[in-house]
Amino acid sequence: MALETDPKEQPLISHLVELRDRILRCLLVVGIIFLCLFPFANDIYTFVASPLLNVLPEGAQMIATQVTSPFFAPFKLAFFTAVFISVPFLLHQIWAFIAPGLYKNEIKTAFPILVSSIILFYLGIAFSYFVVLSFIFGFFTSVAPEGVAIMTDINEYLSFVLLMFFAFGLTFEIPIATVLLIISGATTPEKLTQKRPYVVIGCFVAGMLLTPADPFSQSMLAIPMWMLFELGVIAGRIIYKKSDEDESEKEDEENEEESP
Repeated sequence: MALETDPKEQPLISHLVELRDRILRCLLVVGIIFLCLFPFANDIYTFVASPLLNVLPEGAQMIATQVTSPFFAPFKLAFFTAVFISVPFLLHQIWAFIAPGLYKNEIKTAFPILVSSIILFYLGIAFSYFVVLSFIFGFFTSVAPEGVAIMTDINEYLSFVLLMFFAFGLTFEIPIATVLLIISGATTPEKLTQKRPYVVIGCFVAGMLLTPADPFSQSMLAIPMWMLFELGVIAGRIIYKKSDEDESEKEDEENEEESP
């Protein structure tokens, strides 16, 4: 006798199967990109290390304090580079999984936010690489005491740089988070403006937690966080005003239809 399957369990099983398939696709794409990048791992590391190498005193160089570091540091960097490159595909898979459950008006709002989040993430990494790292390394190498040789371990440098990339990539998502809070009705632009002093303090606390323990990198993260929050409030104010106008127009149309 065949066992009957609960029809309510069918959608859940199909969603789990779809989720599994999308996760496998994500892993496959990251793996393929990693395999393509691995032969160039040393070149990628040289590129990522150039903000420090360009400001090192003459004769100074980076060092490897562990036997396996010359292999695993570029290996690790190639993997994280593959993940960073795969971000648009990864987010697309997430979008494709949740989009069928959204209404049309939610899709119209969510898709631009998704695209903007990808662009802002890469802008955060670019800002960290071209602006922040050059400034930080230039300052610290210039204030080194006389007679102190600057020799940075390649593993320590990589951990520092990846942390900065991740921190600034997330930081540049603040406008998206702010707009989502306003769209969802969790808050309003006016309430966020009133809480600005707490936001500023929170930015500096986040800068302290997400960056190494020096005031320069903390400030260079906290100040952009504050500016991006203000940008999110401005964008949210525009969207909030537009939604109010749309609602008022709908009410006027309904009133005209009800009137004889």
